[in-house]
Amino acid sequence: QVQLVESGGGSVQAGGSLRLSCVASGYTTGSSQCMGWFRQAPGKEREGVAALSTIIGDTYYIDSVKGRFIISHDNAKNTVYLQMNSLKPGDTAMYYCAASRMGSCYSGVGTPFNYWGQGTQVTVSS
Repeated sequence: QVQLVESGGGSVQAGGSLRLSCVASGYTTGSSQCMGWFRQAPGKEREGVAALSTIIGDTYYIDSVKGRFIISHDNAKNTVYLQMNSLKPGDTAMYYCAASRMGSCYSGVGTPFNYWGQGTQVTVSS
């Protein structure tokens, strides 16, 4: 059974940084798979933020986080990270880790994702 557990959320002021972690069990991040981070703010639809093809190393970001967020993974720890810098109030949301059975993130954050974590809250104040 695949489980994804996120951590690292919290409250920060604008301009601050947070690093989210997602530990996977029953699923190997180093195998030919695609991992992603999504977010959902109150009253808004969930949106894909970043994705990572763990074998070929390609990364994908939505325009609003390019240059500020970095997705990475540690195969030894079976963990995916989202480093978030220069945070803005508009980044406030529940952040979810997701895993795909696809061989790569062929469609970036639009790649079908099959497994989801419970989420970790990020709040950015101005």
